[in-house]
Amino acid sequence: MAESDEEPIVVLMTAANREEAGRIAEELVSARLAACVQILPEIQSVYRWQGKVERETEVLLLAKTIRGKFHELDQKVREGHSYATPEIIALPITAISEPYLEWLGATVAPAEE
Repeated sequence: MAESDEEPIVVLMTAANREEAGRIAEELVSARLAACVQILPEIQSVYRWQGKVERETEVLLLAKTIRGKFHELDQKVREGHSYATPEIIALPITAISEPYLEWLGATVAPAEE
């Protein structure tokens, strides 16, 4: 698939807990920045932060959207996130079923008036 604003992507994000993850997911879908956000059960993250190796329990979110929505999605997540530097990573989708792609595009498109 060629890179374009319509290219489907999956955005990976982490949140401190299920409540924060649920709020983020609801905001992204309500604002039409993601067609679907899945919230995965708690995960263990090991990372370096401010010179120390940290280990925390987090919740993983997977958002399905299009490349043209990434910047706005990124801003929306960072606005209300409890982390100073939240993880927000987009991955390209290399293959996708045509009906799902059509649904995704229609879902994140602005509502017709």
